Amino acid sequence: MQKEITEKINLLDSGGVISTPGWARRPFWLYNRENIKASPLRLKEWDYYCVLNDSGGIALTLSDMGYLGFASITVFDFDTKTETSRSVMVPLTLGKWRLPEDSNSGVSAYENKTLKIRFAASESRRELDFYWKNFNKDKDLSGKIELSTPDGNESITVATPFKENKHAFYYNRKINCLSASGSLALGKSKTFFTPADTFGVLDWGRGVWTYSNTWYWGSASGLVSGTPFGFNIGYGFGNLSTHSENALFYNGRVHKLDRVTFDIPGDNYLEPWHFSDNQGRLNLEFIPILDRSSKTDLVIIKSDQHQVFGRFSGKAVLDDGTELNIKDLTGFAEKVYNRW
Repeated sequence: MQKEITEKINLLDSGGVISTPGWARRPFWLYNRENIKASPLRLKEWDYYCVLNDSGGIALTLSDMGYLGFASITVFDFDTKTETSRSVMVPLTLGKWRLPEDSNSGVSAYENKTLKIRFAASESRRELDFYWKNFNKDKDLSGKIELSTPDGNESITVATPFKENKHAFYYNRKINCLSASGSLALGKSKTFFTPADTFGVLDWGRGVWTYSNTWYWGSASGLVSGTPFGFNIGYGFGNLSTHSENALFYNGRVHKLDRVTFDIPGDNYLEPWHFSDNQGRLNLEFIPILDRSSKTDLVIIKSDQHQVFGRFSGKAVLDDGTELNIKDLTGFAEKVYNRW
């Protein structure tokens, strides 16, 4: 069953429980932080942007996980199959970063003596400003990227409860096919992004999570026969009896999928992956380029992440039965385990 929400509603009731789980084409749920019934140590809030073209791109994260804040930038070079990542952690932020409660407005920002990351959002435009001193050895990183989407374009938003704890929830919005323009400079080398070939995705998440979770997520955006196309697929945590986050995006409209399965080749994440759904509407092969992996084991806090970037090829079927042929669409797929 796929329960679609079509009007504005409070995310949490006065008891701190999700009022109506489901999915929506727009962020109809109102994130009312004052109704959260959990310790600030359990609240996780983040903005993640990933901007890619066939040659590479950049990913930027601002995350307030309660017990620490996390700021990160990764620069990708698909031609050389390399990535460079830098991150900083700030203890006991406890929501003090005050990331916006609305995915369509507000500013998310962090800076210190060596770095600055700032996201400014409006409904149809997002500006990403960043600077990191000595990002790669003695090379400074700087840049500004503007992401835009036509007014009225749809996205996928979900409100997911957890069976283990009635006060745990995840409110998430994914916006695909964001046209990108701007540039980044790494030392004396400069990379330009244009709407003709570069697209961004936003992962906007707010929630109280249970302690141990594994999730699967895949995303890609680009052009199919000159028309903006993308997809968001994922599963692995929470009570998904009323919805999934699986969707195709074509010319600004959502085409909803039901259940999707990730077929990952054991522990060799650089071998080809396969994706399919339970309705015969998605059949994709994924050829990896690089694995952005990280592993942390601090006993109480543990993380094992594989975010793999590469090309998707295969078929996707829209709601009206139109079959799209996908060829070498750049994107990523990941498997993440967190004990947090």
